[in-house]
Amino acid sequence: MPDALRRIAALVEYDGTEYAGWQSQAHAPSLQDAVEAALGFVAGAPVTATCAGRTDAGVHAVGQIVHFDAGAERTPRAWVLGANTRLPATIALKWAGEVRADFHARHTALRRIYRYYILNSSARSALDRLRAAWIPKALDAEAMHAAAQALVGEHDFSAFRSVECQSKSPVRRIERITVRRLGDCVGLEIAANAFLHHMVRNIVGTLLDAQLETDPIDAMKRVLSSRDRRLAGVTAPAEGLYLWRVEYPRDYGIPAPPERVSAPGELFC
Repeated sequence: MPDALRRIAALVEYDGTEYAGWQSQAHAPSLQDAVEAALGFVAGAPVTATCAGRTDAGVHAVGQIVHFDAGAERTPRAWVLGANTRLPATIALKWAGEVRADFHARHTALRRIYRYYILNSSARSALDRLRAAWIPKALDAEAMHAAAQALVGEHDFSAFRSVECQSKSPVRRIERITVRRLGDCVGLEIAANAFLHHMVRNIVGTLLDAQLETDPIDAMKRVLSSRDRRLAGVTAPAEGLYLWRVEYPRDYGIPAPPERVSAPGELFC
């Protein structure tokens, strides 16, 4: 008789530069395809991996969580080391383990936390060109932080969703937003129950405009209440965005990613 299926969760870190996003695509390399191929090799059979957040092309992750079902019995160490031997250098499993059958990487999540990094320097960086957005014009991080507070709470975020967004509802609940500067690095951290397509990058683009206004807070409020994408800022570049961590009820035993920085400035250490 075949082995009973076990539900396995895994924490995945990746540099999204070379991929057309998480989701499998017919004519472009995807993170999902690479991760499923590696896990399937260890499982000895094909697996389907479901992720907590379907990141876009060029977006990175420090704490992406996936789950999959497998009949094979493997130790956590075997899942991690075995999969990593089959993954490219740009993707790495950091943890894996069996979880309860009712765990779901997307639906069980309490919140998702993203970070966005901007290199705010007149000179571009050779090393960080694919790890942070480069914006040479001077930025007022304090004004950006103040303006961002207008978005905290449950709102209709239609002004910040892409036209391709397929979500049935534009309502999301932002728990906190922080914008800080450390030297030439300006970083944003945002936590919410869920996000719309391009929502974080559109928020960043709008904050770049709002910080130039006489009243940045009022400017942000106007965009939010308009529910009109045309009044918001441009979509900020993908290379500055990181899915930082996904949080779950403690009884599922999903670990947080190591507290580290994958972008310049060591802003949030």
